[in-house]
Amino acid sequence: MREFLINENDSGQRLDRFITKLMPRLPKSMLYKGLRKNCVKLNGRHVKDGAVFLNEGDTLALYFKDEFFEPERGFVYVEPRLDIVFEDSNIIIINKAPGTVVHADDRGTAATLVDMVKSYLYKNGGYDPAGENSFSPALCNRLDRNTGGLVIAAKNAAALRCMNKLIRERRVRKYYMAIAEGYPESRGHLEGMAERGGRVTRIKGSAAPGAKAVSLDYRTLKKKDGYSLLEIELHTGRTHQIRAQLSAAGYPLAGDTKYGAGSGRYRQALWSVRLEFDSLEPESPLGYLGGRSFSVEAPFEKEFTDGIYIT
Repeated sequence: MREFLINENDSGQRLDRFITKLMPRLPKSMLYKGLRKNCVKLNGRHVKDGAVFLNEGDTLALYFKDEFFEPERGFVYVEPRLDIVFEDSNIIIINKAPGTVVHADDRGTAATLVDMVKSYLYKNGGYDPAGENSFSPALCNRLDRNTGGLVIAAKNAAALRCMNKLIRERRVRKYYMAIAEGYPESRGHLEGMAERGGRVTRIKGSAAPGAKAVSLDYRTLKKKDGYSLLEIELHTGRTHQIRAQLSAAGYPLAGDTKYGAGSGRYRQALWSVRLEFDSLEPESPLGYLGGRSFSVEAPFEKEFTDGIYIT
């Protein structure tokens, strides 16, 4: 038997979801069997309903084999190389460098962005892995390995839940800067159905099994030497969406050989440059971000303007 005291970051979530995070090796079928067989006690009473919500100060007793309490991957300290754009007690906004992987991948990449965030907070006293049951600082949005720009990380569970909800509801507007091959129209809207296959995303004109709707708007800011500098507003957030949609429209990102471009000095000339928050409810944990904007400059923007972008 293991006993856990529910802390602030554990509270406000369903019992079954908390147990799943706490014991990732425990099969779902065994979790619900354990609930039926009185293997879970909350504040001294057996609980059979996994949908019960936890409150700070609750005591949870779990009667499962010790092997299921072993974490899949513990905290590993890495040197945090972060370009921090904004930070407060709830979130950090980071300007990610190209080449940095946001989460662990199948290549076994060390020093991911989420590892750096955890290490940065640990180093500064903002994260104690030993004192947490189910929560660890997490990223709220993600960028491809070779895309640079703004990534949001949440420092606590309430901020994570709130930010994820805002992004789901499209109340955080995302803008990118890109260099594309060819000369798109001065303004355009692209939409379609994105189908993921292997390591690439394909854009379909009509619905296909498993495909998801995607859309974006773009403005062409400058044109020269067969390339265009674009500002893109992303409305949905599918894997490789911008890369796939521009390629399908006949304007692949400069340097994005995976999606049909020639080679270039950037693996893909794409940067997340601005995040704009809609008006938010004042009582929300992140309500103070309402109407605010955070921005950085894409390094290739000045190069393109000054005429030194060389493929």
